Amino acid sequence: MSAKRDYYEVLGVTKSDSADAIKSQYRKLALKFHPDRNKSPEAAEHFKEISEAYAVLSDSEKKKLYDQYGHAGVEGRYSTEDIFSGARGNFDEVFSNFGSGGFDSIFESLFGRGGGFGGFSRQRGQDLLHEVSVSLDDVFRGKKLDIDVKKNIDCNDCHGSGCAPGTKPETCPSCRGQGQVRVTRNMGFSTFVTVQPCSKCNGEGSFISKPCSACKGSGKTRGTKHLSFDLPAGIDSGDYVINGEGESIPHGPSGDLIIRVRVMPHQHFKRDGADIFYDAKISIVDASLGKTIEVPTLEKPEKIKIEEGTQPNTISKIKGKGLPHMGARGRGDQYVRFVIDIPTKLNKQQKELLEKLGQTFD
Repeated sequence: MSAKRDYYEVLGVTKSDSADAIKSQYRKLALKFHPDRNKSPEAAEHFKEISEAYAVLSDSEKKKLYDQYGHAGVEGRYSTEDIFSGARGNFDEVFSNFGSGGFDSIFESLFGRGGGFGGFSRQRGQDLLHEVSVSLDDVFRGKKLDIDVKKNIDCNDCHGSGCAPGTKPETCPSCRGQGQVRVTRNMGFSTFVTVQPCSKCNGEGSFISKPCSACKGSGKTRGTKHLSFDLPAGIDSGDYVINGEGESIPHGPSGDLIIRVRVMPHQHFKRDGADIFYDAKISIVDASLGKTIEVPTLEKPEKIKIEEGTQPNTISKIKGKGLPHMGARGRGDQYVRFVIDIPTKLNKQQKELLEKLGQTFD
């Protein structure tokens, strides 16, 4: 196992840099490596590494121990939970204008949904599934979907607050709104400090003294939410996620709505990504002598030339007449395969003509 890198090296700062300078440098690196923005395989590990470094160096007590004893001074006294949770306010401040959920989003990005940090991990609403079938024409043009989702919605009486009308949540006096308390334990010559959720407010930082009678303080009631959204042109069969539109729960993030798309088979065309394929049946005569024919496309018929002496299963391309590339410019192509239609029954005259034709090739 490789040795853990120096926290100052990880962030690109020095011991003499101010707290504001360290915060500014972390924000810059977080913008670069946040997994929501950087999809490279290494981004998540870089983000975890810089976040751990910032969690220690932004906390004056932990920074002092790290400066004196290095990694051993911090890891011997604090758990991973303590290291991150102690810097909760610092993370929230850094990410206040970042378009992220602050502390909870950090844990989700680093350790997956659910966090894994005891009281600090938040439950999440269940994902919901909606299945939809679309035609190839819908894939070509795009389609607007209107659906009604049965789920928990904000209570009409309290507008989701859980408080009786005219009241609001009260700041928890035990943790003073922090949602966490520090517990110090003296063990021989060592003092251990742990951070744990406040038992009075269950880590929320506030509590409801007068709950709403309609939802009994949950802020949620069972109902239906209407959603309208666009399926983009070029979409393929598969699952597509609408973040935060799944089941909602009190005091926790909502799940996701999964749209399961099935593209129905087309009567004439087959699909491979953005390209489409069409079989054009032609006669022996047309294959031998050549001819210009019309074939259907997703828009309007296109003329295509059959070359003289065309062989069975010859493929001709009509450029740019396939499906749109999803999320990108341009379109795929349409491929036409010439299927030579050999008659199964011939009358006497047709047989005589073919026999005479065959004799010319001897």
